[in-house]
Amino acid sequence: MSEKTTSVNAEGMFEPFHVSGVPWEEASHGERFGMRFQHLSSFGGGSQLSVSMEVLAPGKQANQSHYHLLEEEHLFILEGSLTLQLGAQSYELSPGHYACFPAGQKVGHCLVNQTSAPCRYLVLGNPQRNDVAVFPETGRVSVKLTGESYRQSAVMEYWDGVDVSQPVRAPDAG
Repeated sequence: MSEKTTSVNAEGMFEPFHVSGVPWEEASHGERFGMRFQHLSSFGGGSQLSVSMEVLAPGKQANQSHYHLLEEEHLFILEGSLTLQLGAQSYELSPGHYACFPAGQKVGHCLVNQTSAPCRYLVLGNPQRNDVAVFPETGRVSVKLTGESYRQSAVMEYWDGVDVSQPVRAPDAG
């Protein structure tokens, strides 16, 4: 495998590439979460669309259940099978299945491999620097622009904490 980090050539042009040349990355947390992925679009110079090839091992969940307010995600199964948890519903997906998670659809989604074989799939999305992701199981709200997360239970009304009893004074005309 190549040690290249992008498909750019000596003249600065991004060239076509075979996915076998794209480095694999891993993300895991505890025993429950873990997957391998290749970020194809950034390797090829892309910034407007995100395309990743992911492999979910048996007995693993890819991410926490979540939804995005501004980013749209798409999923296409290539090999193996997995369970898509979409809100309270579960769907068994195998090669040829496609799912779309529209921006603003307030239903959490996550991928779980409950089989004995790895599942390989593509995830496509449109990165948004101002995106907000909501994690329904934990009540976490993640604000991408600030890199901060908040508890959904800390919701405030527009006028909470504002002193509305004091009139605004006109400046002295002096």
